[in-house]
Amino acid sequence: MNQVKEIFIIQDRCMGCHTCELSCAVVHSRSGNLYEAMAEHPRPVPRIYVEALSSGKPVPLVCRHCADAPCMHACIAGAIRKTPEQTIVTDPDKCIGCWTCVMVCPYGMVGRHPEEQKAYRCDRCPAIGEPACVSSCPTRALVYRSVDDYSKNRRQTAARELSSGEGG
Repeated sequence: MNQVKEIFIIQDRCMGCHTCELSCAVVHSRSGNLYEAMAEHPRPVPRIYVEALSSGKPVPLVCRHCADAPCMHACIAGAIRKTPEQTIVTDPDKCIGCWTCVMVCPYGMVGRHPEEQKAYRCDRCPAIGEPACVSSCPTRALVYRSVDDYSKNRRQTAARELSSGEGG
């Protein structure tokens, strides 16, 4: 069975370099090229956000593609749907810019394109396989795996740490 993949964040690895944001904006640009994307109009925007806590610690945040997505249910234009891969996507041709999806997202992950007046969110980069934010992260703070694979890896890491802490 093909398991749905998610983007997981290993918080202590993030150094706040914003490479994920830049690569996301570029991959969603018309040109797909950093230098050309900077001159595009409308300017491409990232779908991942690196926020800083009051302590200065960076926290990367990305759409969680909720199982029971409030944004999808609240969309009065029917512009938001779930793909067979369980990714929540917004059809910009149907989006009317009412921002109901923005208001109901519990994580603040739906963005408003300032020039196009359309909602957007992480789409997990279906055209390139692994999301651009994940493949560009220099510290591997972002991981693209199924829940089962990610959990198994975390358990194995915890087991190694526990065994080495006991003098093993």
